[in-house]
Amino acid sequence: MITAYTLNGKSLDIQPLNLEDALPPNTLWLDILKPDEQEQRWMKQLFVEEVPELDELDDIEASARFYRDKDGLHIHSLFPQRMGKEIDGINVLFTLRKDLLISFREDDLGLMRLLRHYMRQDRLEAKDAPDLLLEIFQLKIEYISDLIEDGYKTLEATAKQVLQVDDLRRTMSDLMLQEDGNGHIRLALYDTRRALRFIKRSFRQSGNDEQRKWIDEMLYDIESLLPHTQFLFDKINFQLEAAMGFTSLEQSKVIKIFSVAAVVFLPPTLIASIYGMNFRIMPELDFAFGYPMSLVMMLMSACGTYYFFKRKGWL
Repeated sequence: MITAYTLNGKSLDIQPLNLEDALPPNTLWLDILKPDEQEQRWMKQLFVEEVPELDELDDIEASARFYRDKDGLHIHSLFPQRMGKEIDGINVLFTLRKDLLISFREDDLGLMRLLRHYMRQDRLEAKDAPDLLLEIFQLKIEYISDLIEDGYKTLEATAKQVLQVDDLRRTMSDLMLQEDGNGHIRLALYDTRRALRFIKRSFRQSGNDEQRKWIDEMLYDIESLLPHTQFLFDKINFQLEAAMGFTSLEQSKVIKIFSVAAVVFLPPTLIASIYGMNFRIMPELDFAFGYPMSLVMMLMSACGTYYFFKRKGWL
């Protein structure tokens, strides 16, 4: 799917394109989502060199993610995406020219829908393609901030569930999802910092002072968000260790009950074993009250052992 965003005064108009359509005048942004073979052939008219392919989106080397060629600046950026309780990372390839921004992605992205919503409300004031790219990165940082805030709220809820045995499995699952999502957030912050530094270097000659200042402010925001992700990691690990420790404590209580029960019944078992021996000469065999006496002895030995454990504070 190919969508063109054309500049109309100070606002942007959204216009879906067919393969038969030419690039509209005043197009500021061209967004390409999951292109098929025909759409990739249509894209060849936009590039001097090779057209980007879906396989290139997962490259992690800096030389493959950030570079310049005849087509302009190429920036592979990782965007976090919430899917229910999970957070995944989606790569987007941007090609920036002086008068045109081209984005290329293989998955739908909620941030792009939010950006279109802002466009319909005329809440974006992009004068050129570089401004629009910086607006996208600004929204990305704000979205990451919202995800971090959601992480704090989730951990506040799981902290109250850690000591509840019935919900422990669900709590552990939530903590593992939170840990994985926080990893995607932290990776997106590092990736965004690398991308902005690359853009800043590229804007030394082509960009203006306002754009460079804007980039510095976003870099400062990223540096302020990174400690929060580390704090979330520490808090998640603390709650995981607390949950594991509480589970071990509950298991220890069960084992303790079995251990005490075994020790309490050990003296009666000893008495029963003694009188269960088949020797010919045993004085108590002819005693009329031998059976009641052995029962009383077993009961007293069990109660005495229980009382001893209770007095020591082991129960």
